[in-house]
Amino acid sequence: MGFRVILSDFLKAVGQLGDRRFRRVLWLGLALTLALLFGFYAVFLYGIQWITPDTVTIPVIGEVTWVDDLLSWGSILLMLLLSFFLMIPVASAFTGLFLEDVAQAVEDRHYPGLPPALKIPWTDVLTDTLSFLGLLIVVNIVAFVVALFFAPFSPFIFYGVNGFLLGREYFQVAAMRRIGRQGAREAFRGNVGQIWLAGGLMALPLSVPVLNLIVPILGAATFTHLFHRVQGNSRARTSPDRRP
Repeated sequence: MGFRVILSDFLKAVGQLGDRRFRRVLWLGLALTLALLFGFYAVFLYGIQWITPDTVTIPVIGEVTWVDDLLSWGSILLMLLLSFFLMIPVASAFTGLFLEDVAQAVEDRHYPGLPPALKIPWTDVLTDTLSFLGLLIVVNIVAFVVALFFAPFSPFIFYGVNGFLLGREYFQVAAMRRIGRQGAREAFRGNVGQIWLAGGLMALPLSVPVLNLIVPILGAATFTHLFHRVQGNSRARTSPDRRP
């Protein structure tokens, strides 16, 4: 039952991919992600070239001039490996900056008549996004190290940890627009199982190139649906008009 309703939330999000506001967030996220990756790689490559001498003398072989080229090409492979592990936090962080636009687009189409959402100050959004990005990076580094010692369980570690963190972040930000920060925390504690499962489903394709640029937007939309569904269920359970 839980998986089916989460899948329903996800399919509703997929059905709205053509929305103009979804596309805007996609292109903004793409531009920022590429700019960050290229910028980081440029600084990294410059550092390698700066510390590597033009020529190196190796015993027996003698003087060689290709060491810096070798390190430069090796840095590409290293960046590809790091990108695999850092794509989730980077893409998620950038999506967090524009999550309100995605949530509002979902509510306009599927939940008309709602009162205006609480306005979250931009400074709070930026602070929360940077804090979440830092947490994700640290946790992913720790998960990577742990996975080296428990290689057979590395997929469960990687996607389980990221699923929990992504689910918590997406849900709380969507919920904060309607019930405030404290209410979002309480709603998260009351629905942690569903949120973790949905977060895990969002984390799975985030490691797939190209697709990972779309999934964060789908995640934001999916968790907006999930929030309104569990909030509606909560009201039904506590309604004084409900009959046994």
